[in-house]
This record gives sequence, C-alpha cells and structure tokens, in this order.
Amino acid sequence: MPERPEIVCICGSMRFIEDMRVVSQSLTLAGAIVLMPAEMDTPITDEQKAVLGELHLRRIDLANRVVVVNRGERIGEFTTREIEYARATGKPVTFVGPVYGDA
Repeated sequence: MPERPEIVCICGSMRFIEDMRVVSQSLTLAGAIVLMPAEMDTPITDEQKAVLGELHLRRIDLANRVVVVNRGERIGEFTTREIEYARATGKPVTFVGPVYGDA
C-alpha cells in the first residue's frame, strides 16, 4: 500500500446504492479511502437534500478522483452537478457500469 492512500469519492444516484457499496468494498480492499453519499432510511426535506448535496461537494474536494456509478441510465441533475464540479476542480472522473444484480 502506498504511504498515503488515494482518496476516492463515489457519486451517483441513490437508486444504485447496492452498486456503490460493491465499488466501495472493491476500492477499499485495493487500499483506497472511500467517500460516498450518506444513506438515509427516512424521507428528507428539500432543505436537507440541499445540505447533503453541498456536503457531497466537500467530499469531492477531499478526493483525489471521482468514480460515478451508473447503470447506463440518464444521469440526473445532482450527479451531473457533481461531475461538472469535479471536472471544474481538476479531479479525474471515471464511470462504472452495473456491478450488482441485474443491469
């Protein structure tokens, strides 16, 4: 493992949380520090959603690179914002397709 592990931020729709977990486990076992969206088990307000969105941008700030988890569907507004933000701050962005269950 390198002296200072790479920090990777996972982005994507919460519809793909199972895929995100698989990607997180794989990256962690490869020696990376993984940052990903917080999971909520109760409905959240629009205000809370905005706060969580800003927190995720700060995760991107901390990361060396961003991995977007997507199942080949249209990328939504929040994930598009995160991709644009990452690219604007010079973070490499890669995409991962279906990794869990049916595509």
